[in-house]
Amino acid sequence: MDLSLLQYGLGAAAGSLVGFSLGLVGGGGSILAVPLIVYLVGVKEPHLAIGTSALAVAANAAANLVNHARHGTVKWKIAGLFAIAGVVGALLGSTLGKAFDGQKLLALFAILMVVVGVLMLRGRRGDGDPDVTLTRGNAPKLLGTGTATGILSGFFGIGGGFLIVPSLMYATRMPIFYAVGSSLVGVTAFGLTTAANYALSGWVDWPLAGVFLAGGIAGGGLGAGLAKTLSGHKGALNAVFATLIFVVAAYMLYRSAGALGIIG
Repeated sequence: MDLSLLQYGLGAAAGSLVGFSLGLVGGGGSILAVPLIVYLVGVKEPHLAIGTSALAVAANAAANLVNHARHGTVKWKIAGLFAIAGVVGALLGSTLGKAFDGQKLLALFAILMVVVGVLMLRGRRGDGDPDVTLTRGNAPKLLGTGTATGILSGFFGIGGGFLIVPSLMYATRMPIFYAVGSSLVGVTAFGLTTAANYALSGWVDWPLAGVFLAGGIAGGGLGAGLAKTLSGHKGALNAVFATLIFVVAAYMLYRSAGALGIIG
């Protein structure tokens, strides 16, 4: 698909919006990548939007993983086992996603966005065991939740951090700051697996992914800076962002219903 310079400019703007939201409120921001690529940039093929988004989100997660690794907030053995199981799931999920009707996929994606918005409103507990390690007791849970999360991540072409973080906390009882850092291993692995699978079918726009990522890095810096200033209003920020997700999801459902002939 050949895009215009204007569309690539809009792609950079879309990336900056996603990066800004990620820097400002944390997990959940990348869920906006696909709808922005489809409705703002104007990529008509949903599968191309999903493949391109998966690559950009994976690259962004890898960059953030470096920072978390420097601060020692990554439980590598736990994250590695979770990611290995999830890669298998992401391969399966992305294969199923490629075979699924694009408009129906967008409708299901909108429903997933509603789930993300609800999870953001619920908030997360910050306690847990900071000394947790990989054991025979938590390994089966990591394998099961990793595979399930990978399937959803691959099917929808999302990073899945909003699912990976609570999964890691459930399986190991690690504190949220370790779960966030460790989740980036999975987000990177799942995104690259999905993007590679979609690329084999020609459903990745490499230049668009590049400008989207560049915009995301710039926007992420601004969002992170503002997050420090507004740190005392985290709950309110999550509520505002969740509302935005609900609005975008409603618009996607409306557009998908029209495209599928459900409404006139």
